[in-house]
Amino acid sequence: MSDDATIALVTGANKGIGRAVAGQLARLGMTVVVGARDLEKGAEAVAEISAAGGIAHPIGLDVTDQRGVSAAAEQIAERFGRLDVLVNNAGISGDLGAQAPGSAHLDGVRAVFETNLFGVVTVIEAMLPLLRRSSAARIVNVSSGTSSMTWTTDATHYLSRMSGSLGYPVSKAALNMLTVQYAKALSREGILVNAVAPGACDTDFAKGLPFQLTRTAAEGAAIVVRLATLGRECPTGGFFDDNGRVPW
Repeated sequence: MSDDATIALVTGANKGIGRAVAGQLARLGMTVVVGARDLEKGAEAVAEISAAGGIAHPIGLDVTDQRGVSAAAEQIAERFGRLDVLVNNAGISGDLGAQAPGSAHLDGVRAVFETNLFGVVTVIEAMLPLLRRSSAARIVNVSSGTSSMTWTTDATHYLSRMSGSLGYPVSKAALNMLTVQYAKALSREGILVNAVAPGACDTDFAKGLPFQLTRTAAEGAAIVVRLATLGRECPTGGFFDDNGRVPW
């Protein structure tokens, strides 16, 4: 690895949008650390990326395990010395029945927040010392269009017709505010932080949705990669999809 290689960590990168992000970043010449709860599955993703000519390394990473996240940060520090790009992609939809307003089970709602919100805090806090060693660090948080209060209250938007849920969309709305707060705190250090809505893609994650999906994981990954690779023109503290800014 050359000293000028860009080092990227993608959480939840063994499949779906995270896997597509890892592959696209590797094709751009980055050295990608593929974070996965199951290290064997992470290694399989790395093998595919390597076969396509990219440079990638697997790392065991469960974002709800603070000790494990700290250990991952130590491994990255020992091997690479810094981190230039952090993509917080790991997320869960959770038990949808446990999230229904009026019949919710708090344990089910908490489980979604543990991964989708608190897991992001855990990873960012652990990786910040490494990001601070970069000359142009980027953090991209993978959010969701379901978190947009504008869209979900607009009768003309399809998201307004989805069933109410106290877990996934609420956790992603909280992630958006988390993005803003980190962007405010880190902007003076040149670390740029944004959230993205990749759109509903035909992946394992989206199985069970009440409509057919034709959007691919690669298409969903494109906006993540764009925000991770923009130069000086990169914004901070925003929420974006393929068409530009997403309304909060």
